[in-house]
Amino acid sequence: MRNELLPILPLLRDDLPVDTIELARFMIGKYLVHDLPAGRISGRIVETEAYPLGDSTSHAFMGRRAHNGAMFLAPGHAYVRLTYGLSYMLNMSAEAHEVGAGILFRALEPLEGLPLMEARRPGVPLRDLARGPGRLTMALGIGQSFDGCDLCTGRGLWIGVIEKGEMPIGVTTRIGLSRETHRPLRFFEPGSAFVSGPRKLLLVPHSGA
Repeated sequence: MRNELLPILPLLRDDLPVDTIELARFMIGKYLVHDLPAGRISGRIVETEAYPLGDSTSHAFMGRRAHNGAMFLAPGHAYVRLTYGLSYMLNMSAEAHEVGAGILFRALEPLEGLPLMEARRPGVPLRDLARGPGRLTMALGIGQSFDGCDLCTGRGLWIGVIEKGEMPIGVTTRIGLSRETHRPLRFFEPGSAFVSGPRKLLLVPHSGA
């Protein structure tokens, strides 16, 4: 007998704030879903980073190029990039069409399809299956072929929601960068064991969604 799926509703493009920082906050507590022939993989988004307009660390900072075109699509499109030749990172376009900016999905709380995730990351404890952007894409089977895909369709790879209303949001500085590290552009779910990075960097949570 097939397990009942979580009642995740697709997020439509009109549901998304057209502002990079607001979108990074908004996506905390939402869901990332990958529907596969073998079953559904999903997780609650517990950590994001914003890469807004004018940010010198953004892949869109130098303008549109062949490799970063997905960042210039309407909000809600995937931008997938191989980093340091090792790990794929899943980002999402965040501003109006032709305006390059995005948010990075940094960590998930795994919920559905745990055997599928564990098959991709054998021997890894539940807490670490998708705790960090490279682990997240590996656990969910996300690679370069997803670059440019529409995450607002409710099929394939998509974003969704269950809970409505506001929730506490934590904010701290970004990690893994060599510049602009002072900016409070990393958002997280307070108290979640699935948030990546050093615990000492997690500041007092702020209210908002």
